[in-house]
Amino acid sequence: MSKVLLIHGPNLNLLGTREPDKYGQLTSDEIVEGLNKLNLVNKVDYCQSNSEPDIVNAIQNAGAYSGLIINAGAFSHTSVAIADALRALKIPKLAVHITNIYQRENFRHSDLVGEACDGAIVGLGTDGYKLALEHLCDTF
Repeated sequence: MSKVLLIHGPNLNLLGTREPDKYGQLTSDEIVEGLNKLNLVNKVDYCQSNSEPDIVNAIQNAGAYSGLIINAGAFSHTSVAIADALRALKIPKLAVHITNIYQRENFRHSDLVGEACDGAIVGLGTDGYKLALEHLCDTF
C-alpha cells in the first residue's frame, strides 16, 4: 500500500459552508476522512492553501507519494505555475472538479491544471475524489 496527497486550492477550505447547493455538504476534512476509510492506500494526506506559491511547493515536494489528487479551485483556470509543477512531477496525478466546469462561466472552461494531469474528473460532486483515488490505486 502507498500514500496519496490531496491538494486543495483557494476557497476549498470553505467546503461544507460555501454554496452547499453547488459544492455539497462535506467539509474537506470529511472528504479526507472518507477517503482514508476506504483503506485503498496507507494514508491520504491533505493540504490546502489559498496561496499559489504554497500549492506549487506542495506539488514539488510530493515526489515521495504514490499519487496526487488536486482540486486547484480557481487556480485551475489561470495558473501556469501550478500546471508546470504538475508536469514536472513524475507520479500519477488526477484533477478533480466538484462542479461541471463546462456548464459554468466561460472562463472556467479552460483547465490548465487538468491538462497537466493524467486525467480529470469533472462534475460528479465530492464522489469525484473517491473515483480519483480508486483510479490512482489501479495505476500503482
